[in-house]
Amino acid sequence: MQAQASQSLQKVGVVGAGGRMGQEVCRAVTEAPDLELVAAIDPAHVGVDACGLKIVGEVNALHDLGADVVVDFTIAEAVRHNVTHYAVQGIHAVIGTSGLSEADVAHIADRFAESDAKANVVVVPNFAIGAVLLLHLVRIAAPHMDGVEVIELHHDAKRDAPSGTAMHTATVIAEARRAAGSPPWNPDPTTDMVLAGARGATAADGVHVHSVRLPGLVAHEEVIFGATGQSLTIRHDSYDRRSFMPGVLLAVRAAPSRPGLTVGLEALLGL
Repeated sequence: MQAQASQSLQKVGVVGAGGRMGQEVCRAVTEAPDLELVAAIDPAHVGVDACGLKIVGEVNALHDLGADVVVDFTIAEAVRHNVTHYAVQGIHAVIGTSGLSEADVAHIADRFAESDAKANVVVVPNFAIGAVLLLHLVRIAAPHMDGVEVIELHHDAKRDAPSGTAMHTATVIAEARRAAGSPPWNPDPTTDMVLAGARGATAADGVHVHSVRLPGLVAHEEVIFGATGQSLTIRHDSYDRRSFMPGVLLAVRAAPSRPGLTVGLEALLGL
């Protein structure tokens, strides 16, 4: 009976296993009763222990060790290279790397579509289920308000700005207004920039995005809508990296049954 139970476990590899998120994913997979961590890969941390496995440096180990699904928490440049290997080897992929552009996502989709191995890929800008619910609420609010600004706050070691989540939020806001036939946002009346960049960056359809980087933060996002005589603030806070793990495990379990490319957790949550 124990051998049969072992065979039913979904075998998971983690690329970027030596990083903070990668370490947390390894722990979450190890603790899940239906998953088995079979590969930990990170060229910057070769030989380091990851939940009982020694970290290796090559993604080729995923196939050799029998991984069914890989979770990639590296950097955008590495993902562009890695996805071809995952697709060709028929390994379902969950991509949580920050800083991916729309062109990167299209590249990922093409690599998996071209492969004969029929593997699937789930690309997730933010694994926190609360952040996904924020997006759902933002879609509802966007057509009915007169202005909006997005503030994203992260730890001081984050490499990209604005975050992928904030960029995705701006796109969702723009798409929701277009779908509802709402008029464009009013142009920004600010003409005197005392400090360059004081109004943040401009994303989809003129949505302003502001990035904060400070020690002690993890991942936070605030969307502030304004209209005559009122405002609406929708905010999500992740205080610990464990907040992302339910979403990671949801994507890992779903990847084998989601043909082609899936972007975000919304579809997995039925939103």
